[in-house]
Amino acid sequence: MVTIVPVETPTLGDRSYLAHDGQVAIVVDPQRDIDRVLALAEQAGVRITHVLETHIHNDYVTGGLALARATGAEYLVNAADDVSFARTPVSDGDVVEVSPSMRVRVIATPGHTFTHLAYAVEADGEPVGVFTGGSLLFGATGRPDLLGPDHTDDLAHHQYASAHRLAAELPEQTEVLPTHGFGSFCSSGSTGEATESTIGREKHTNPVLTDDEERWVADTLTGLDAYPAYYAHMGPANSAGPAAPDLDAPETADRAVLARRLRDGEWVVDLRSRSAFAAGHVTRTLNLGLDGEFATYLGWLIPWGTPLTLLGESPEQVALAQRELVRIGIDQLEGSATGSPQDWTDSPLGSFARAAFADLGQVRHHREVRVLDVRRDAEWRAGHLDGATHIPLHELLTRLGEIPSGEVWVHCASGYRASIAASVLAAHGTPVVAVDDGFDEHAGASGLRLVPSA
Repeated sequence: MVTIVPVETPTLGDRSYLAHDGQVAIVVDPQRDIDRVLALAEQAGVRITHVLETHIHNDYVTGGLALARATGAEYLVNAADDVSFARTPVSDGDVVEVSPSMRVRVIATPGHTFTHLAYAVEADGEPVGVFTGGSLLFGATGRPDLLGPDHTDDLAHHQYASAHRLAAELPEQTEVLPTHGFGSFCSSGSTGEATESTIGREKHTNPVLTDDEERWVADTLTGLDAYPAYYAHMGPANSAGPAAPDLDAPETADRAVLARRLRDGEWVVDLRSRSAFAAGHVTRTLNLGLDGEFATYLGWLIPWGTPLTLLGESPEQVALAQRELVRIGIDQLEGSATGSPQDWTDSPLGSFARAAFADLGQVRHHREVRVLDVRRDAEWRAGHLDGATHIPLHELLTRLGEIPSGEVWVHCASGYRASIAASVLAAHGTPVVAVDDGFDEHAGASGLRLVPSA
C-alpha cells in the first residue's frame, strides 16, 4: 500500500507530494521551505530515500536539492537538464525501485518544458498514481509558453501528445497528481474547483483529451495571458541548485530607518489587510496583504533586487511573509517592523476610501469619475466598465504617466489587486478610492454599463 500526502502551497497554486509505504518515502517537487516535508515524514515515521523533480520549475525555487542533502536521499532530475549540481539522472522508461512494495516509472512528458517528466508510482506492481507536474492537470494542462515565443507552438503540440500518452498508458483508476493547477499561473486553461482526479475522469472532461489537436492547440495559444515577471529568475536559480533558505528573523527597523528607506526609494511593504491599510498607513508604503497572493504579486511588481522591508502586525505575520518570499527566491530582507502604523512613523498617516460598485454607480450619476481597471488583458476583453482606463496591475509602475488626473476609482475582480494598485497610486500622490467588491457579481447590477472589448 502506498500513502500519498499532498503538501499544499495555495498562495502559489502548487502542490508537492510525500508518498510512502509506511517505511520509506519519496518526495515530488518540494517547495523551498523543506521543514514542512521533514515534519510530515517524521510524523509518518518514514525515511525519505528519493526526491523527484518533474521539471526545472519556473514559478518557484525548488527545495529538492536541499532536501536531498538534508536526508541523504537520491535526487532525481532529468538527465537532459543542464544543471550545476550532482544528481541522479533519469530518463524516459527508467524504473526506480524505492522498496519491495513501491516503485516509480519515469515517463517523458514534454510540453510545459522540453525535458518535463511524469512519474507513475506503483504499489505491488500496479499503478496507483501519476505525478504529472505541469503536464496533465485537472481539466487543463501546464502552459507551453514559459520558455519563450519561439518554442510555444512546438511545446503546445508536445503537451497534447504527452497528455494522450499518459491517458493511453495508465489505467483509468490511476490518480492524477499535478504540481500546478490550484491557482498557479503555470496553468493553461481553467482547472475549476477540482481537488482530485483520475486518468479516467480526465479522459472525459479535459479538453486536451476530448478535443482534436489543432483545435486544442489553437484554443490554448489564444487563451494565454501574462505571467509573473519573477518567473524569469526561477529557472536559472533551480538549474544552479538552490540551498536551503535562511528563515531567521530580519533585523528590526525603527521609525528613522523606515523614513530613510522610503526617502531612498526602497520598498517598504505593509502586510496588513486592505481594509486596515486603507484606514491608516505610513505614507509611501505599499500594501500587499497576506490574505491574498502576496508573493506572486510582490515578485511580479518589485524591480528584482530592490531592497525590501516588511511591516506586520506581529512577528508571526512577518515570518509568514518571509516564508512566502524565499519560495520565489527573495532571500534578503533589509528589515522589518511590527505593531501598528503609529509605531512606524512620526508623520501623519495616509488613508483612502474603500467602496463597492454600487457606490461607483451612484457617484457616476452626479459627477465625472475616473475609473482604472487593473485586471489582466483576458479579463478586460471579457467585459469592462464603459469609459474605464485599463492598465494591468503588473504594468502599473511603468505606466503611471497614463493615470487620469483627479480622483481615481480603481478596481479589479475582487478587491485584492485594487488595493495594491490604490497603494501605488496613493504613494505617488493620486487621490484614490479602492473598489473592494466582486466585479462579476456586482458590477453589472450597479447601474454601470459593461462593454466587451472592440
